[in-house]
Formats: sequence, C-alpha cells, structure tokens
Amino acid sequence: MTPPNWQHKISNPAQLGGIETSVLDNGAGRGTRIAWINTGTGLRYKVVLDRAMDIADAFYNQHSLAWLSHGGVTPPQPLSDKGIAWLRTFSGGLITTCGLSHVGGPETDGFGERGLHGQISNIPAEIESIIQPDPLTGNLAMSITGRMRETQVLGPSLELKRTISGTLGQPIIKIQDEVINRGNTPAPHMLLYHCNFGWPLVDENTQIIWQGNWISRDAPNNKIFREGNNFKQCLAPTDEHNGSGEEAAFIDITPDANGNCTCGLYNAQLGFALALRFPKSQLPWLTNWQHFGKNEYVTGLEPGTNTPIGQAKARAQNQLIMLAPGETRKYNLEIEILTEELSISNFLNNTTIEN
Repeated sequence: MTPPNWQHKISNPAQLGGIETSVLDNGAGRGTRIAWINTGTGLRYKVVLDRAMDIADAFYNQHSLAWLSHGGVTPPQPLSDKGIAWLRTFSGGLITTCGLSHVGGPETDGFGERGLHGQISNIPAEIESIIQPDPLTGNLAMSITGRMRETQVLGPSLELKRTISGTLGQPIIKIQDEVINRGNTPAPHMLLYHCNFGWPLVDENTQIIWQGNWISRDAPNNKIFREGNNFKQCLAPTDEHNGSGEEAAFIDITPDANGNCTCGLYNAQLGFALALRFPKSQLPWLTNWQHFGKNEYVTGLEPGTNTPIGQAKARAQNQLIMLAPGETRKYNLEIEILTEELSISNFLNNTTIEN
C-alpha cells in the first residue's frame, strides 16, 4: 500500500482500514465489547475486549483462519475458575490466553484450588488507548492497549498489559504483553497462548509446521504423536476424536540464530501460509493440539512459558516462574500471512525437518 495507490483518492482513513469498536447485541455474547481490526490487506480480526483482549474471528480475504467453538463469544465469567468450567466459556478463536498463574488441568494442593487454564481469559480489559492510522500524515501504524487484573484481596495480584498492533498494508498481527506482579509477595506465573486454527486453513493435507524435540502428552496411548507417524499433516474428520478425543505433543521448539521460533500452517490449495513467531527466551515451549472431531475440527499451536502441566507439577519440577513484587515479564507474539512464493518457501525450508 504505497502512497501513489491511494493519495488524493480517500476522504476517510477507514476506507483503507483501522480499528472499530462496538458491542455485541444479540445471542450469548450480548453486551460484550469487541474491536474489529482491518489491516487493509485482506487480514481482519475481532478482538474481544471483555475477554482479556483475546482474538476470536480472523479472516484472510474470504478464508477463515480460526476455529470457533459451538458457543462462540460469551461475556466474561470471572468465577468460572473451578474444575473444567473454563470449557463452557471457551470460544476457540485465533488466540485465547491461558494463565496468568496456572496453565493445565484442574488441580488442588496446599497452595489452593485451580481450574482449567486459569482465570485471565475471563477478565475484561480496561482500555487505555486506541491509536488509529493516519495515512495523510504518513502514519500507517495502529494499536489498541488495555490492562487486565487477575487479583484478590490477601492474595496474588497479577496484571496483564496488552498491546495489539499492526500497520496498514501489512498482513501482520503483533501482540506485546507485559505481566507485572502488583502484589507484595512473590506470585506464581504461567502463560500460554492457545492459538486455534480451523477450516478452511485447516483441512486435509494442510501442513503443520514446527521443529524441535517432542514428547507425546499421552504416551504410549497417543494415536497420532508416535514415531513413524506423519503427525505434521492435518487429517480428515475422524470418529476417534468425537467427544473428548484429542491428541497433543509437547515440543522443545528449535529457535533460529537470533533466538526466534517460528511455527505455523501451510495450505497449498489456498495458496498461503500462516506463520506464528515468538522469542525462545520468553516462550520456550510449544504445544501442538490436534482435535479432528466431526463438526469440532481444529488444530492448535500454543507457545508457552511451560507446557500445560499445571502449577503443581511445574513447582515440583522446579519449572514454575515466581514473580517478585514489582517484577515484570514481557512477551511478544507475531502472526503473519505469507502469500509470496519465496516467503512461503523460506518459511517451509527454515522450519520443516523430518519427523
């Protein structure tokens, strides 16, 4: 999107793209604040402001990128942090944030009771700023920033500051997160980005791209993640994954020379790839979730500070991050749509190895 293409031809920058906020007014999500972000490239996506600024729907041109659950977007339910109640509010979506203090299944120990994947995705944002692009002045950047507080009296107090940004003319989503301990005692911290991809990006023969040493979550009973099996190619819907059927692998993802990790998906039939990038130093683990049930067809790529083993096991293995009072951790995540033959080739060659 170079100036000669649009100069003197637009009255309102919204003709090119930008950020539009609104409130859902019907169905289960009624009353939920959202923001549509349009990059002007065919990439557009819905940020759910009342759900930790997670990203629900996402499209590239006419093609959906994200898997959406049966329930779709619902209002936040901050007290749905017991057992598997989290699943009742899980909309799927391009990104659902898990944490900030627990990632994994429900558990109870001497440090308390924790529900599946923590509280953060059920906490609304306090929006601090929305910066719109202004092409007339040469500013093509746009961003939205908010804060979410996972806190209780006489207990841990963690805050997530999130900025989602992009540039007109670039099919890229950038997420910059800061987690700070606002409390007066050390606080456990775990974080995972539950990125959920669906049809038509995910389809038979779509390539799943990552590299690194891996272990099966459910060995030796994992039907997909086992030596000699091609688990980097999406399957057709299967009866074995109906209901609670699923498979997962934990990956010690391999970084490049600069310490950055890349994974993603490539659908040759659609002619584009989706690349997911993050620093190894911030998010050293990747979980690949595959759930190819009928009418519930999804694969997930989930960068995290830990694998989703839960706070108790992470503590026992001396892998649990403890944030000191006032301490901040920063995280960066980037999603890019690749359409050029050379960029797709580089993506595949740099990240694909034999199983």
